[in-house]
Amino acid sequence: MKIQFENPYTDERTSFQKDAIEAVCDLFHGQEICRTEFTVTRDFASDQLALPGMQNELGVGNRLQLLDDELLANLGIIQLRNGLAPSSTLASGDFTVEMETGTGKTYVYLRTIFELNKRYGFTKFVIVVPSVAIKEGVYKTLQMTEEHFRSIYTNTPYEYFLYDSSKLGQVRNFATSPNIQIMVVTVGAINKKDVNNLYKDSEDTGGEKPIDLIKATRPVLMVDEPQSVDGGLEGRGKEALGAMNPLCTLRYSATHVDKHNMVYRLDAVDAYERKLVKQIEVASLQVEGGHNKGYVKLLSTSNKRSSITAKIELDVQQLTIVNRMAVTVKAGDDLQQVSNGRAVYADCLVQNISCKAGEEFLELSNLEKPLRPGEVIGDVASDEIKRLMIRRTIEEHLDKELRLRPRGIKVLSLFFIDRVEYYRSYNEQGEAVKGKYALMFEEEYRKSAAKPKYHTLFHEVDLKSDATEVHNGYFSIDKKGAWTDTAENNQNNRENAERAYNLIMKEKEKLLSLETKLKFIFSHSALREGWDNPNVFQICAIRDIGTERERRQTIGRGLRLCVNQLGERLRGFDINTLTVIATEGYEQFAENLQKEIEQDTGIRFGIVEKHQFAVIPVKDEQGGTTALGITQSEAIWTYLKEAGYVDARGKVQDALRTVLKEDTLQLPKEFEPQLPEVKSILKKLAGKLDIKNADERILIKTRQAVLHSEEFQALWDRIKHKTTYRVQFDNENLIIQCIKAIRDCPPITKTRVQIRKADLAIGRGGVLSEETAATAPITIEETDIELPDLLTDLQDKTHLTRRSLVRILTGCSRLDDFKHNPQQFIEIASESINRVKRLALVDGIKYQRLGNEYYYAQELFEQEELTGYLKNCLEAKKSVYEHVVYDSPGVERTFAEDLEKNEAVKVYAKLPGWFKVPTPLGSYNPDWAVLVDKEGVERLYFVVETKGSMFTEDLRDKESAKIECGKVHFKAIAVGEDPAKYVVARTVDDLMSHC
Repeated sequence: MKIQFENPYTDERTSFQKDAIEAVCDLFHGQEICRTEFTVTRDFASDQLALPGMQNELGVGNRLQLLDDELLANLGIIQLRNGLAPSSTLASGDFTVEMETGTGKTYVYLRTIFELNKRYGFTKFVIVVPSVAIKEGVYKTLQMTEEHFRSIYTNTPYEYFLYDSSKLGQVRNFATSPNIQIMVVTVGAINKKDVNNLYKDSEDTGGEKPIDLIKATRPVLMVDEPQSVDGGLEGRGKEALGAMNPLCTLRYSATHVDKHNMVYRLDAVDAYERKLVKQIEVASLQVEGGHNKGYVKLLSTSNKRSSITAKIELDVQQLTIVNRMAVTVKAGDDLQQVSNGRAVYADCLVQNISCKAGEEFLELSNLEKPLRPGEVIGDVASDEIKRLMIRRTIEEHLDKELRLRPRGIKVLSLFFIDRVEYYRSYNEQGEAVKGKYALMFEEEYRKSAAKPKYHTLFHEVDLKSDATEVHNGYFSIDKKGAWTDTAENNQNNRENAERAYNLIMKEKEKLLSLETKLKFIFSHSALREGWDNPNVFQICAIRDIGTERERRQTIGRGLRLCVNQLGERLRGFDINTLTVIATEGYEQFAENLQKEIEQDTGIRFGIVEKHQFAVIPVKDEQGGTTALGITQSEAIWTYLKEAGYVDARGKVQDALRTVLKEDTLQLPKEFEPQLPEVKSILKKLAGKLDIKNADERILIKTRQAVLHSEEFQALWDRIKHKTTYRVQFDNENLIIQCIKAIRDCPPITKTRVQIRKADLAIGRGGVLSEETAATAPITIEETDIELPDLLTDLQDKTHLTRRSLVRILTGCSRLDDFKHNPQQFIEIASESINRVKRLALVDGIKYQRLGNEYYYAQELFEQEELTGYLKNCLEAKKSVYEHVVYDSPGVERTFAEDLEKNEAVKVYAKLPGWFKVPTPLGSYNPDWAVLVDKEGVERLYFVVETKGSMFTEDLRDKESAKIECGKVHFKAIAVGEDPAKYVVARTVDDLMSHC
């Protein structure tokens, strides 16, 4: 099995990856293809590096021609394009890309390497990672993408390797090779100068220090998870990065701490809204009434202001109830008093607290052994809770396997445990012995597998042997082959980790195969970051997840969209749902996850700031792009406040959530062009993440009386037929229309400067600015513009032949504009051509009904399982299903409610995802099928598309084009008397107007 990689430059589903790649590449806009050749000699000065006996050997490095102000100008354009606040200065050569876990960050920075080489000739790249796990993950991705990249970049020669201090000859090749060189290294291998071979003279590099060879190449650094690489306050990792003399440093993560010059951002909310990652649901196990023992859990210890304290969790009496709370205690405290007099804590005194790093503990007077962080006394049958969590994980797994295995999808589950010895340990003879978690798992697996509902999964399977073969542990491995807890704080531990990760990473595709029995993976912390498998559908955290960023990192192991046995990525929340089995309620889990996202990304859920809309791009009269600006942003904010959508602090009110859900938000006339961008920003700020409660998931059953009724049979017979299509368009006319479209485009301006003046007032409220004057735009005559390859660029963006493009360009009479502003011309021309192409596809489409044997069988309603959550379901009497599952609580729910209420509507169906109409722009799934009885005299049959707006121009090009294709499809299958009509409606009243 091979995982298939999509090309974001041709596949619209991954266009966000293209945006991230372009954001980095455009930083160097204006740079010529350029590289440095330096002589490797003993005298190191400038671009020259000296090694004895090597005076004739050349090294090849990167060279940057752009000045800082040119880079800053490029940076501002990129930030404006991506809705980011422009940087005022270029404080460093660090640039930040934020991408949510699971959206292809590694692919993006690897693809960026090839684009930077193609456009600017850069050849030397160093990927720096924080751990062995991520290093092995990157190396595995390099292996998996090799064929993909070689096909896209016409076999451009490149080499990649893992830095090994015992193989320093690779560093010499890195410096001297003219080809693309990619070195992958952990920060732990480069950040300790006193013991690191990188900083010592070596015969393998001709007597020179390897670091000097690297410095001479001026590499582009790609830093994966920089918040873990930098090295905290001491910054030793960041110091090691600077020692490489990088041309620039590109920083990639979902959880940045320092956001240097951000060029692209795809945050958690973006990823969930665009369905680029799995939907998250939480199956929670909560103990109620378990306060009968003296429960104490050590959370942490600290020494602040010379006061040593411990943060513990215990049960506190509050009026008539007991609540489990976190409190801070010091030596000498009586826990009976701290808990407000609970007798279960009698004679329980805090005796000693240690906060020394690695040796933290809490001693209590009634305990023989001290408590370590995370350890608990007085818990309610802790092992039994963990057994229940394992059981729930197995059942969630098997339920998904029933549904997904027939689709060729291998289901995996991941357990995070607190101690390796609880899964596997060793006896005195050194033989591996199953720990309590392994034994629990096998017992629960056999019990679950024996249930009748899972019979089809275990036909002719020996459950005794199967239970031992479907699970395994991935932990560090010591030199003797024994499993151990993971740590990478020294060379020995890094080597232990290396042995385990070699096993994990090299079997990634094998693990995805249905032929491999392994389905349940136990890990300590080895998989917290760096290991992603797209088919992890369950994550069970037997250990606590609550430290900063740990919750996001933990669930991040299962966020990737799954793949089938052909390695094809599958989309949609109906398939991609990650179930997290946790001991906290789903509301609490959602709240804590949201807090982490707020800390990591800076998103303030529920608060609209006055400057929130300042960076929205706006087209000016000359066709250029500027930012909306602070003043205009404040005007929008004031409107929202006066309309009652936010309060004086900017806190979102329910009225705003309502209009956003119903898609009825309006703005003053002067801001109507910015409405889509304003809505997008407000949606991110207005609501919490939609995390589902697994206990509210229900199987949606068919309503047999409706499904087999004569009315629904008549309706289905009119819409069930399949079609094929062909597209006919006049190539000559397409070229004429493209010429006209480009000719009619707004004027393309030369580079301009606008001077504005503002008064500054410094007061207690901060620095306020008020614009007082502005000059007319001043045009800059640029005579040194190097024109790009226009035909190649347009061919990449439009996929037309060079011959057709030559005719379009010579016919549009606007090639002078290309000389004035090449980039703006290419953008406008490619956009115009692609818009004409879309219209031509739809205008020239012809559908033909296939033979009578080609149709969607009515039995599919019973064969294809449908699930939903109570919060997104409406009970229905007239529908084929007992519940209507809706995505939009506004338009779709209201439409379903009105169908139920309207007496003229006899039966209807929310058309399932498998009911698809083929179009040149991808499959199209209409919304509803409805039968209306008109006053008992006439039956009318409808296929209905429900949209928030009735106006096609308000919809995206692609969406409106699919709707047009739907009209032609249903017209093609409309034969005989009373055919089904295809209509677009916002409400049931709109539908009835067609009767």
